[in-house]
Amino acid sequence: MRLRSCLAGMALVLMAGVAHAAEECPAKSNAMDDIKSALNAAPSCDRAMKLFEACSYGASGDVQFGEVVEKKCEADFLGQLKTPQKLSYQRELRVCDRKYRNKSGTMYISATAFCRAEVAQRYSRRALKAGGAGR
Repeated sequence: MRLRSCLAGMALVLMAGVAHAAEECPAKSNAMDDIKSALNAAPSCDRAMKLFEACSYGASGDVQFGEVVEKKCEADFLGQLKTPQKLSYQRELRVCDRKYRNKSGTMYISATAFCRAEVAQRYSRRALKAGGAGR
């Protein structure tokens, strides 16, 4: 019974990975620097997130990619946040940091990077929507 539930869990992880990689990575190569360059060149937070999903390693290297996405998204909102909103944003990032901290394996480090990037993307979308800017 345990094996069956373990296999079901692994299947879900694999399907999630396939869903993330629906788009092919447009970077020149799979080298970290090439992927970071593609992320930095993305015209928007949402596009950077799509590239992150397409180019991710599913391992600890995703931390660096996630940091690029966070910075790109933060450019849309961080300077506009008042102190309570900044504290709320930081709290949400810490939730991501704690979510998988007791798990072993580099895929959990990747999941943390995605969680943090998704929080930044959510804040970016709210700021763009409030400002009437398009994505």
